[in-house]
Amino acid sequence: MAKRTSDTSANTKVTRVAKGSTHTIYHKDGSIWSRGQMLGGEMHGYWEFYRKDGTIMRSGSFDRGQQIGTWTTYDAAGKPIKVTAIKPAAKATPGAREARPRKPVVKSKQ
Repeated sequence: MAKRTSDTSANTKVTRVAKGSTHTIYHKDGSIWSRGQMLGGEMHGYWEFYRKDGTIMRSGSFDRGQQIGTWTTYDAAGKPIKVTAIKPAAKATPGAREARPRKPVVKSKQ
């Protein structure tokens, strides 16, 4: 399977393969900052985030831009030190009105 790469910005490289595309984002010094899949311009699927020295810092999955499932944090040597279960975001009920901030109540002195 041949890979094709294209630069989409100064700090991002996209590698396209048959089933999708892997996006790689770089630190300013050129080291990899993160790598994962995109869908409709949002992080989607499994992603890994790296320190400037190249060691993995965090990994987990996204569902259309929202963190989901289990996320793992790694120490400086790349060993897992923390596993966090992400709670699902509340989904909007169809037809429900979006909550609006309340206006402050101003009491006048008489």
